[in-house]
Amino acid sequence: MNNPSRSTESSALSELDQLPDRDREETAEWQASLDAVVRNMGPERAVYLMRRVHEFAARSGMSLPGLLSSDYINTVPAATQPAFPGDLDMETRITALNRWNAAVMVTKGAPQGLGGHISTYASAAWLYEIGFNHFFRGKDGDGSGDQLFIQGHASPGIYARAFIEGRLTAQQLDAFRREAGGRGLPSYPHPRRLPWFWEFPTVSMGLGPLGAVYQARFNRYLSDRGIKDTSASRVWAFLGDGEMDEPESLAALTLASREGLDNLTFVVNCNLQRLDGPVRSNSKIVQELEARFRGSGWNVVKTLWGEAWDPLLAQDTTGDLVRRLGDVPDAQLQTLAVRDAAYIRKNFFTGDALSAVSASLSDAQVVDLFERSRGGHEPLKVYAAYQAAVKHRGAPTVVLAQTVKGHTLGSAFESRNANHQMKKLTMPQFRSLRDLLELPIPDSALAGDEPPYWHPGEYSPEVRYLRERRAELGGLVPSRRVEAKPLPEPPARPFEALEKGFGSQEVATTTALVRLVKDLVRDKRTGARWVPIVPDEARTFGMESMFPSAGIYSPLGQTYDPVDADQLLHYKESENGQLLIEGITEAGSMAEFAAAATSYATHGEPMIPFYIFYAMFGFQRTGDQFWALADQMGRGFVVGGTAGRTTMTGEGLQHGDGHSHLLASTNPAAISYDPAFAYEIAVIVRDGLRRMYGEQPENVFYYLTVYNEPRIQPAMPSVPGIEEGIVKGIYRFRPAEATATGPRLQLLSSGTAIHWALRAQELLASDWNVQADVWSVTSWTELRRDAMNADSARMNGVEQTPYVTRALAGAPGPVLAVSDWMRQVPDQISQWVEQDYYSLGTDGFGLSDTREDVRRYFGVDAESIVVAALSRLARSGQVPPDSAALARERYGLTP
Repeated sequence: MNNPSRSTESSALSELDQLPDRDREETAEWQASLDAVVRNMGPERAVYLMRRVHEFAARSGMSLPGLLSSDYINTVPAATQPAFPGDLDMETRITALNRWNAAVMVTKGAPQGLGGHISTYASAAWLYEIGFNHFFRGKDGDGSGDQLFIQGHASPGIYARAFIEGRLTAQQLDAFRREAGGRGLPSYPHPRRLPWFWEFPTVSMGLGPLGAVYQARFNRYLSDRGIKDTSASRVWAFLGDGEMDEPESLAALTLASREGLDNLTFVVNCNLQRLDGPVRSNSKIVQELEARFRGSGWNVVKTLWGEAWDPLLAQDTTGDLVRRLGDVPDAQLQTLAVRDAAYIRKNFFTGDALSAVSASLSDAQVVDLFERSRGGHEPLKVYAAYQAAVKHRGAPTVVLAQTVKGHTLGSAFESRNANHQMKKLTMPQFRSLRDLLELPIPDSALAGDEPPYWHPGEYSPEVRYLRERRAELGGLVPSRRVEAKPLPEPPARPFEALEKGFGSQEVATTTALVRLVKDLVRDKRTGARWVPIVPDEARTFGMESMFPSAGIYSPLGQTYDPVDADQLLHYKESENGQLLIEGITEAGSMAEFAAAATSYATHGEPMIPFYIFYAMFGFQRTGDQFWALADQMGRGFVVGGTAGRTTMTGEGLQHGDGHSHLLASTNPAAISYDPAFAYEIAVIVRDGLRRMYGEQPENVFYYLTVYNEPRIQPAMPSVPGIEEGIVKGIYRFRPAEATATGPRLQLLSSGTAIHWALRAQELLASDWNVQADVWSVTSWTELRRDAMNADSARMNGVEQTPYVTRALAGAPGPVLAVSDWMRQVPDQISQWVEQDYYSLGTDGFGLSDTREDVRRYFGVDAESIVVAALSRLARSGQVPPDSAALARERYGLTP
């Protein structure tokens, strides 16, 4: 049996042997020196020397693999801290005011059960204040300013600062989480609810860091394509250490480093607590994150310990203190923050060397080391970390700042596992907070049952200082601005090409839509505004024709010879390329889409993102991001390709989308369409461009489902009001023969299902003397929304009739609806249809087979439609009772 350890050892040796040694004697001398250090000074000294040599080599420009972690101390030593440019006493008073008002705001809502979070901002106050006073650029200066992704649970502190600035009133603070009246403040950063203030929704954890990476990347995209100079903009993402467990939080780290996004800074508030307890109870989240970020190519800056630690670390010539700091797990650090000096001396300062250190400290100093002196709580340490971040070039930076959750709120809050659920302070706790923060609030103001907000006065030195700092940095932040900038109407020719149809050529609706976008991209006035986004498989959607013409965006250009360079549709990357081919990441593509879809507000540059994906992997896989997009008021086109349960049958269960329209219908900002023909696509896209980019733009985005099934694409019928019908959601595509007699019914269908309905129309007429009108339903969801709006109007005394009711009014016979979706999709409109209503759909899991057999399996093919139609007609006595049974036998539908 082989010895695994010897096998591993010999493998490592063989790898080293592959590197020729030009001077074995010199190598042996280096090794002997290291052995001597180990023998005489111990392995710790040897490790120290190796780390210092490695760091020196890296600073000297030598190409070495980077270390994944460093000692558990600050990256910026005390001796190299930059001079602080502000008035520290003034900023301390301002920060104290913000802490107080944030706590008061949340506490006031507690009796009404409104909730709110106090402890997150309490731990992160200086992380924000140093940014606000010295780093965050506003929109009044050159460019677009900085983009701030603020941690959702810290929102009370941001509102408190806006109160001191004069942007919010005490009445508005009182209305925190009371939005129903239209005057309150949203719980978290919700742009749709407070559109002049918030820019980025972040409280759905994990989406903030992912969105920040792609926002920084999109900023570069705008610059590289010559749309807008964003070189002065920096993206700041404020995150929690527990949040980093979300897969999306770390999903795009390598993209950021690969593209050298040094315009991006993550600030991770490492208070060592998740929502219910320690983040890494038995290990260290800071060290884990450092390794993850360093391994992904990021610059890492740690600010862990405050000023009180500096002299102790300077005296640590043996490294015992540094090693001890690195050994203590997070849960123990959390405990040390709330225990007395005796406990700390016994459980941290262990061994002779550390005992000697603690002996030189008073009890108050010992407690202060762990309760107060954390790097994230000290403005000089935070400023040094941020300065190191913004000066770094060539890679993004993460600042890992250690704090205590609930800092300054008292022993009942600080570092307690339950502080996430604690929503209020008692009056005694407020009095203690006032004393700790040294606020000039008299006892008389705290004599009642409710604490007051405290404002230093409109013309106070604090307000003047705050406004001066923000003026110098380019204006107040966060701030969202929208300046009307409608795009010119695109030329008619690309739309007319689809409206004319494709003659006898069979074309999939996916192909028709891509052809339309390709033509629109060529427009000299608005073509550059289009941002085609594909998670991968652009060739699946027929977009390879855009590779050589529009180019694929890469900040590195094309540093290789593409294997298909000799082909007409070769792969072409370019620094100013237009297409964004994101790789196999719907989450990343969706984050990129959000950045492009909100560029009209972030940068004052309206862009038209066109994001196409497998329909199954859109709303289902990234539904949370679609809600964030709606919150952020994004505009653009999302396209579910290979749509429907039965058009992608070779791929089986997980690729058969029969429900994305149901999921999309739950998003109020999603305008959903399931077009059947190319001309319908032309009308819908043109209407979408008008609604989203015209003179009165709406905060909506369009979802279109298109199919990979080639079909005849007719010219748009010359029917009065057809364009209105397409946009509203329904129109009669092919009526029954006007002179024909016999029973009548209405066949409603969407997308590719219209072809089954048309075949059923023929069979009903030829085999059963039944006449059917075939309707194209371009949007079941929009018909439902129109009907619900009509209901609301009637409730308010205004008589309205839903469009679908008017369209079908008086149409003879029952209504039978069919689609390639679950029955819930067409059933959305059933209560507003006056006729007998029945639906067919593709409920259940998808499966692999031919399209014909899968449609027969789900009972939606033409013959199944005929059977269902005869069954409904038999219920009203219009055909013999056995008609459906005879049809099942005739078409071979019997089990």
